[in-house]
Amino acid sequence: MDKQLESALSSTDRKVLTIIQSGFPIAPRPYEVIGEQVGLTEAEALATVRSLKERKIIRRLGANFNSKGLGWRSTLCAAQVPEDQIDSFVAEVNSHTGVTHNYLRDHKFNIWFTFIGPSWDAVVATLAEITEKTGIEILNLPATELYKIKVDFNLTEK
Repeated sequence: MDKQLESALSSTDRKVLTIIQSGFPIAPRPYEVIGEQVGLTEAEALATVRSLKERKIIRRLGANFNSKGLGWRSTLCAAQVPEDQIDSFVAEVNSHTGVTHNYLRDHKFNIWFTFIGPSWDAVVATLAEITEKTGIEILNLPATELYKIKVDFNLTEK
């Protein structure tokens, strides 16, 4: 773990993160359940999660669904975006709810993002719309084979 991040995490932060990364309680009062597991009140558990989010240690808190199982389609996309158009291109891409990741890379193809939609036709149409609005061609790289990994970190062990 990054030394700066490691020093920014209290013992309580580590316990809460270890629980919520894959075991967020499905309960009427999930923060009460988390609190009971780590010796906090419900309010303290919620405050801990809010603090982790404000410090950008937690980027996102939400469910992950098997999109393919729901009949949705996804693809990896890449684009060669001129430096002076990066902000506007990224803003356009990120305005679409189907974008799950978006990264700037030091490469000829400098913007990479993933997109998911309710059908292949919807995915293709949205990518064409982005290209039409920005004038930037998008390389559409749908997966031919899915290799899904799951990683959980026990942050309470050093």
